[in-house]
Amino acid sequence: MAVNLISVTVQKPDTVNVILGQAHFIKTVEDLHETLVSAVPGIAFGLAFCESSGPCLVRWSGTDQELTELARSSAKAIGAGHSFIIFLRNCYPINVLPVIRQVPEVCSIYCATANPVEIILAETPQGRGILGVVDGEVSKGIEQEEDITARKALLRKFGYKLQ
Repeated sequence: MAVNLISVTVQKPDTVNVILGQAHFIKTVEDLHETLVSAVPGIAFGLAFCESSGPCLVRWSGTDQELTELARSSAKAIGAGHSFIIFLRNCYPINVLPVIRQVPEVCSIYCATANPVEIILAETPQGRGILGVVDGEVSKGIEQEEDITARKALLRKFGYKLQ
């Protein structure tokens, strides 16, 4: 059996976060939508799900037209069965990951990031599967004292730690 490796780069604005995962059922789109709007009032997102049986369509939903179109086109480019992709604006994955993990159809999360993302896929005559992701860049060094100070300041700026 022939297996081809493919890399798909997620196209998105730098300020947008992306969550890539695997699920197992057509109702994933509606359940993820309901989960996201319940988790963060006024959330801006687009999501898409690659159906892997029957008509094998990219199923989609969202609250933001631009992010929904990004999700639709990204899912089509990925084309890996039962994968889903969510684009978020004005909130962070940390705000929604716990509730996404509780959706019964969700099997796994590959990444949740604002970094550039490449998805590594295996393609066989049957279809495509996600092998993994490249999230961001290669580490450039070891954190020093001034880096620790900057990290702590950033967490406080975002409101995730007390002053």
